[in-house]
Amino acid sequence: MLTGRNAEVERYRKLIIAPIITEKSMRESEINNKYTFKVHPDATKIDIKRAIETIFNVRVLKVNTMTVAGKARRRSYRHREGKTAEWKKAVITLASGSTIDVI
Repeated sequence: MLTGRNAEVERYRKLIIAPIITEKSMRESEINNKYTFKVHPDATKIDIKRAIETIFNVRVLKVNTMTVAGKARRRSYRHREGKTAEWKKAVITLASGSTIDVI
């Protein structure tokens, strides 16, 4: 059983699911020091800020979140409609001099 700091880090790792690596997010990280992550749908901005600061040991200035709606998709069996899952995205702005190696 984990105790203390290890338990806190494990809880934070469950909030931050994965980095989003696209051309736009890479350009934002180079130019504006902004990083994009897929996060748990129940995570708040404060939780996300604490998680990023704890896991990556950086200083977070700002957290913007958005819920990405699921898209309607056609399924193969008799062309029935389906829907992809809804998910949450967070754009993290770091203080100058702080970087995260996402690759």
